[in-house]
Amino acid sequence: MVRQTEFSLKPRNKGFHLVTSEILGNLPELPEYGLLNLFIKHTSAALTINENADPDVRADMKSIFEHLVREREPYYRHTLEGDDDMPAHANSTLTGVSLTIPITNGKLNLGVWQGIYLCEFRECGGARKIVATVIG
Repeated sequence: MVRQTEFSLKPRNKGFHLVTSEILGNLPELPEYGLLNLFIKHTSAALTINENADPDVRADMKSIFEHLVREREPYYRHTLEGDDDMPAHANSTLTGVSLTIPITNGKLNLGVWQGIYLCEFRECGGARKIVATVIG
């Protein structure tokens, strides 16, 4: 059986935000075994899985991405939507817009220290739309 739902995550500032609980709260009942695919419908934000315990990891990730893809580079052509827009598109491409997570015993089969991040690459990205597809 395949079930699909679409929902929005609450707006957040630029950074890496642990959203595992918010996503779980928007999902239908999970099957005993299967897969969850999460897709973010934006080109300036992303989803990833990383450390869920130490908030320093999220702060460090923000610093790393700001160092890798800087704002106001002189070679950017796409500049009409603000200084953070083109870097947001590049970071979204580097990180990715979808995740697939196994479902085991009716729960997401994440590692002990793993959580789902919203990677918000805009200063004011707004509510981010997620399509969740449950297979199983």
